[in-house]
Amino acid sequence: MLPAHPDPARVHPALARLAQQARRIELPCGSGMMVWHVWEAGPAQQGGASAPLLPLSPLPSLAPLVLLHGGSGSWTHWVRNIEALTAAGRSVWAADLPGFGDSALPPAGIGGAQAMAGPLAQALQQLFGGLACDLVGFSFGALVAAALLAGHGSLARQLVLVGAPAMGVAPQRQFTLRGWRHLPPAQHEAVHRHNLAELMLADPALIDADGGLALQLHTANVQRDRLPRRRAAASDALARLLGQVACPVHAIYGQCDALYRQWITELETAYAAAAPDFRGLALIQDAGHWVQFERPQAFHQALLLALQRGARP
Repeated sequence: MLPAHPDPARVHPALARLAQQARRIELPCGSGMMVWHVWEAGPAQQGGASAPLLPLSPLPSLAPLVLLHGGSGSWTHWVRNIEALTAAGRSVWAADLPGFGDSALPPAGIGGAQAMAGPLAQALQQLFGGLACDLVGFSFGALVAAALLAGHGSLARQLVLVGAPAMGVAPQRQFTLRGWRHLPPAQHEAVHRHNLAELMLADPALIDADGGLALQLHTANVQRDRLPRRRAAASDALARLLGQVACPVHAIYGQCDALYRQWITELETAYAAAAPDFRGLALIQDAGHWVQFERPQAFHQALLLALQRGARP
């Protein structure tokens, strides 16, 4: 059963609007459901009632665009990106990964990327049949995406990794997060602010911008994380998985990503060595780990350019 914490879509008007525009799809996952939100290409939709599965009719040459959020997150990690991507002609499918957001725990009840691959493969096969998607994974979602394609390569025609951890170039963990679950509620906000500034955002002023959107998102998401204690960030787990990914691979990072700090300049060489079909890395200036939230316009430009290049025969 999901914890009794608020859905972040009810916390901020921007999220409420996006949730209303989406179709909500629930697919079996463990003892419950895996939840997807879907926005079709083009103008904003009205209503948000659950809809039956496809027939899917994507625009010519445009595969479904599947977004996987980061750890302690949900589909709301993409709140500043969905409308721009649908306006660019993409149908957007954003999952709540098992154990996060509104989705049930993965069948194994553990939170590693490998545990997510099976339920996610089943979901994509059910959603799209034989149609390959364009897959975008942020942070922990990048690890999940690579684990998925290492075993189910036909499910995506290309992979974009955003703020991805575990490339083996930083000698140790580069950030220090504080725990909050053991503290009285009055102390939670200070910890969430610290963690946002320490890991997620290069500009702490964004924590309170737009009515405190970042803080509200982060708070609601971490409260619904049932899979804590992920420790892969300083490993080379992603680099090892990429050797088994045959499709084109692109990478996008904020220049100030706290996962790497001064070692960020070593990423491009690491990707070229790890991924058989690496297509390039984009570094976005004045952005931290949550790059798609912090610098959405620059991120959209980098993402759409990568997708366009990777889709060419």
